[in-house]
Amino acid sequence: MEWFQAIILGIIQGLTEFLPVSSSGHLTILSNLFGLSGEENLTFTVAVHIATVCSTLVILWKEIVWILKDLFSKQSWNSYQNLNDGTHYAINILISMIPVGIVGFFFKDTVEEIFGSGLLIVGIMLLVTAALLTFSYFAKPRQRENLSGWHAFIIGIGQAIAVLPGLSRSGTTIATGLLLGNKKEKLAQFSFLMVIPPILGEALLDIKEILEVGFSQAMNGISPMNIAIGFIAAFVTGCLACKWMINIVKKGKLVWFAVYCVAAGILAIILNYAL
Repeated sequence: MEWFQAIILGIIQGLTEFLPVSSSGHLTILSNLFGLSGEENLTFTVAVHIATVCSTLVILWKEIVWILKDLFSKQSWNSYQNLNDGTHYAINILISMIPVGIVGFFFKDTVEEIFGSGLLIVGIMLLVTAALLTFSYFAKPRQRENLSGWHAFIIGIGQAIAVLPGLSRSGTTIATGLLLGNKKEKLAQFSFLMVIPPILGEALLDIKEILEVGFSQAMNGISPMNIAIGFIAAFVTGCLACKWMINIVKKGKLVWFAVYCVAAGILAIILNYAL
């Protein structure tokens, strides 16, 4: 991996992790164009994913402090009926993690096999993302004031399904929440916060794998400098994309990303047969 490839992949990861266009799909497309294998990208992928988690922590630090403050306050657990807002929010995040936890624990090998299936599945899933974004844009359900635990679980199912390469995690979770009738002003924030525990958990498993095979072997020729470059690029663009995406969801302009996903999906399918 060259330094300019690290910059491009880092920028793309930072942008597409939050924009509803699938980070995994874009990284697969670019990796194929650059001639990089999945094994070669393991350490780099862990680094840029951690970078986007860090960008979420930076942009949404006030919300995270609010949740933790309420969660550990003396009044937070007096009774389930009287839980404060931050504790309810934390519980909803935990509920949303159940589906992706089940998929990761019981179907990890199957998911990894699908991830290695090439550009065709990426292209198809990008088209599915486009359809989901379009449907959520034109559907106008009654908006609810607060996110319920049941809705958090359904949104979590959307996140679990979005492990498929090319199916946008943020696009799937936000669109699912909109179709359920939740307020768009709160969905982007919840979507970005709910992914922090699963990404960190996956990163820990990947780090364990890296330690098992040996750090030098896991690096597979990638220099520490290129990993640092990719990390910084993903972090900076992730901060920008996170703030931008929250404002976009509030304005309800997700349909334009559907148009982009159609174009990217068609390109992926063409590249699948051309490369």
